Amino acid sequence: MKLLASLLTAAALAASVVAPVAPALAAGDAVKTRPDLAKGEASFSAVCASCHGADGNSAAVTDPKLSQQHPEYLLKQLQEFKSGKRRSAVMQGFVSALSDEDMRNMAYWLATQPAKAGFAKDKDLIALGERIYRGGIAERQIAACAGCHSPNGAGIPAQYPRLSGQHAEYTVAQLNLFRDGGRVSSLPMAQVAAKLNDKEIKAVADYIAGLR
Repeated sequence: MKLLASLLTAAALAASVVAPVAPALAAGDAVKTRPDLAKGEASFSAVCASCHGADGNSAAVTDPKLSQQHPEYLLKQLQEFKSGKRRSAVMQGFVSALSDEDMRNMAYWLATQPAKAGFAKDKDLIALGERIYRGGIAERQIAACAGCHSPNGAGIPAQYPRLSGQHAEYTVAQLNLFRDGGRVSSLPMAQVAAKLNDKEIKAVADYIAGLR
């Protein structure tokens, strides 16, 4: 009986020691899923910096600024370029060799990089751009950009991208793609862009460039 009691006691002690191990392993696994910002910076420097700038603040007006962008949005765009859902032969070529982990690391690293402010250039269109961005055009059922992208262009994390300070030329190109069916990943954007004429697109893009 004494031997049996000793065995039971030993088993209970063993169970009490082993029990906490499962949560500890789960926590360890969670740590591994965190983005590796150092790897993200390294991947970005090797693959993307030549077009988008060393810190994501592109100098070329045809290439978007990526710094301080919501990481979930960036990751989605990279995945869509890789799959072909968002069409760009240049971008698809660059992302083809990137894993989801690479793209995630880069997206979260870019989110930590401060965005450089932009500015509006066309003073004759600034009032029209502000009107569309802040209030839309009610008589034509055009929604205000601020409703999704916020009044200062900061966007809404994981839902709508940051726009403030973006190159006007790049924004014009994207609105034209949405309007003409070249970019099909967002029905709301396609519906808004379809109702804008060239002057209105230029005006709102220029206004966005000056937001901060």
